[in-house]
Amino acid sequence: MKQLFSNLLFKVFIAIVLGIVFGLYLPESINRIFATFNAFFGQFLNFAIPLIILGLIMPAISDLGKGAGKLLLITAAIAYGSTLFSGFMSYFTSSAIFPSLLASHINETAEVSENGADLVPYFSITIPAVIDVMSALVLAFVIGLGLSYQENSTLKKVAKDFEAIIMQVIENVIIPFLPLFILGIFANMAFSGQVYSILSVFINIIGVIFAMHIFLLLLQYVITGALVKKNPLRLLGNMMPAYFTALGTQSSAATIPVTLEQAGKNGVSPKIAGFVIPLCATIHLSGSIMKITACAMALMILEGVPFDFGMFAGFIFMLGIAMVAAPGVPGGAIMAAIGVLQSMLGFSEEMIGLMIALYIAMDSFGTACNVTGDGAIALVVDKITKEEKNTLA
Repeated sequence: MKQLFSNLLFKVFIAIVLGIVFGLYLPESINRIFATFNAFFGQFLNFAIPLIILGLIMPAISDLGKGAGKLLLITAAIAYGSTLFSGFMSYFTSSAIFPSLLASHINETAEVSENGADLVPYFSITIPAVIDVMSALVLAFVIGLGLSYQENSTLKKVAKDFEAIIMQVIENVIIPFLPLFILGIFANMAFSGQVYSILSVFINIIGVIFAMHIFLLLLQYVITGALVKKNPLRLLGNMMPAYFTALGTQSSAATIPVTLEQAGKNGVSPKIAGFVIPLCATIHLSGSIMKITACAMALMILEGVPFDFGMFAGFIFMLGIAMVAAPGVPGGAIMAAIGVLQSMLGFSEEMIGLMIALYIAMDSFGTACNVTGDGAIALVVDKITKEEKNTLA
């Protein structure tokens, strides 16, 4: 029971239910308390997002300078390519399905927004960010790439210490208060009459994304099976223990021991598996980018925000890098992605809150998709290295 109450997905579910109940049945004076908290927490998020970008991306990119040279480049290229493929697949599928699927909800939301009244906080505090999001992204890339060529750099140690501080902020401040933030968002939507249309949208989006992630795994192993000349269904079946472990842990890092064992059962050499699986646990995020891309498009359609392929192409390329080495806590990838959502897609605080709720609702499946795909990449890298050895011999 204690484990259930400490589960972030369970907390978010309870927050959504309580938010709806409070918004519908509690007086406006009580609901304005939650609106006041959301105003403050939203400001804190805006302040923290550039720091999160610096704290996570900078040391992650600097660490990519370590490793086995060519093997590192091959693995990183395949992992990034897989992540991009998933993101673009999600874009084209979502752009084909969501406009018609969500058309009725757009009209409902527009009517409610015109007639409903939002909750007004009792007071608000402005907390300016020390650096804007795009500057933080560029600075993180520049310093991270520079540090990747430094062997014993004092600045690299500072970056690691800063990463530890940001991890503490995420784990001890942001993640614990996220359910309350989401409660406030749903209380406001229930108070204004938007909640039923939003919930039906959630169900439709989750169904489409679940179908996409099953298709992606089948496609990954069909391609891999053809390359390594093995039965793709058997290869995928061998990875199921890692898939279900990730469903429970919601962490790619925590699933590494199981992923390593199952990759070995698929015939990956221990040396290759020991290098590729831990690396892919931090840089291969095909399931995560699929969810974020689809959810972002759905919310933009619902809010009437215009978008095009060029906008999402840049977003997907940047997101594939921004999520690298997302912290090994539930919802870590969406925390790393918030800055890109704001800077490139223009997401508001309410849209960010809905994104977080949607993402966490599917966090287990995205993580499971990530780690199962890691097994496919390990097979491909193992095949490439064996061919190179045979060629040299």
